Amino acid sequence: MKSESIKPGSSPYKGKPQEQILNELFEKAEIYLHNGAIANILKNLNSLESQSLSQLAEHSESSKAVLTVLITSLIQKLHDPIQDIRYHQDNMPGGYAGRSIDTKYITPFLREKGLPHMAESGWLTRSLEQNLPYDFKYPGKITPTTVKKAFLQLLDLVQIKGKSPETYLIVMLAKLLQLRDKHSLDLAQPSGLPISTIIDFLRKHFEGKYKARGAARLPTIAIFSVYQCLVKELKRFDKTVLLPLTEHTTADAKSGRIADIEVRDPSNKVFEAVEVKLEIEINTRRIKESFDKFRTQPVKRYYLLSTAGIAPGDKENINTELAKILNIHGCQVIVNGIYPSLRYYLRMLSNTDDFIQHYVENISKDSSVKYEHKENWNKIVSTK
Repeated sequence: MKSESIKPGSSPYKGKPQEQILNELFEKAEIYLHNGAIANILKNLNSLESQSLSQLAEHSESSKAVLTVLITSLIQKLHDPIQDIRYHQDNMPGGYAGRSIDTKYITPFLREKGLPHMAESGWLTRSLEQNLPYDFKYPGKITPTTVKKAFLQLLDLVQIKGKSPETYLIVMLAKLLQLRDKHSLDLAQPSGLPISTIIDFLRKHFEGKYKARGAARLPTIAIFSVYQCLVKELKRFDKTVLLPLTEHTTADAKSGRIADIEVRDPSNKVFEAVEVKLEIEINTRRIKESFDKFRTQPVKRYYLLSTAGIAPGDKENINTELAKILNIHGCQVIVNGIYPSLRYYLRMLSNTDDFIQHYVENISKDSSVKYEHKENWNKIVSTK
């Protein structure tokens, strides 16, 4: 998307409800952010545009009112392209009711999405409520001055220079999403749950409908979390070491790993490994692919687990392949569904609260797990 002029009357959003416009642009920002297209949009901005948007994003927490007023103004420009958005009060000549639009649509939306927002409206601050247009002569004491300059500059670029409010909104929302996902979110850590409830929570968490990438990491984190408990409790794992998870985007060949999760013996040889799949059935081909990874390693057990389970029409061939690997290599390859495996592992623990603690800690710090995934965990737990 280029930063192009939006001429009066040409906006594809003309006449649409402000809330609908904001929802559509938010979805675009999420998509562009997660598929990498936002980088191309940023390349098409000049230095003044980039610096102004970055300045407001960086001060979004301390300058919530300015951020809210900017978003409201740009949304209004898309809704009504002939509106001079510098005239932000309906008692100004040719003005519009910015505060009302903010209170009704913008602030509630920002609050819902976990983005910086005011309690009611950005227009309730003295620095922005003055009955004067938002031009370079605006006297309001907006601090820091760099934020005031960036705010007025962006409005001028849109209103006078004809730059695209759609582009600015998508970039700003993408920047806010990036900042939001970096912030920690207090995650619910329930205790005393029966195993059936834990499995139900995990199933809902893994299989939630997400826009952001990263959900495929959740089953791996769950299995890793239960192994953190197992290596401490089971005699079988005496003197072994559970390796930390690698980055989700790191290929096994590059990391030197043979699976997502590895337990190594005192001589640093792979003792046990687990490969985790989301919504991918385990079939003969995938077993062969896994064998190619560990055929030169002295691993004793190799688990291949999936939320989709085992391909029903391939069971006989799977059993034949597993027997073949055991005979050739000596490794016991175990294929199973994620949920039956988790249920079995949890029954082996003396206290399942330890698993919940590890899972919550791991999803809170894993870079692949986004705000949306963390927020959904809290929703799932709260609706117990």
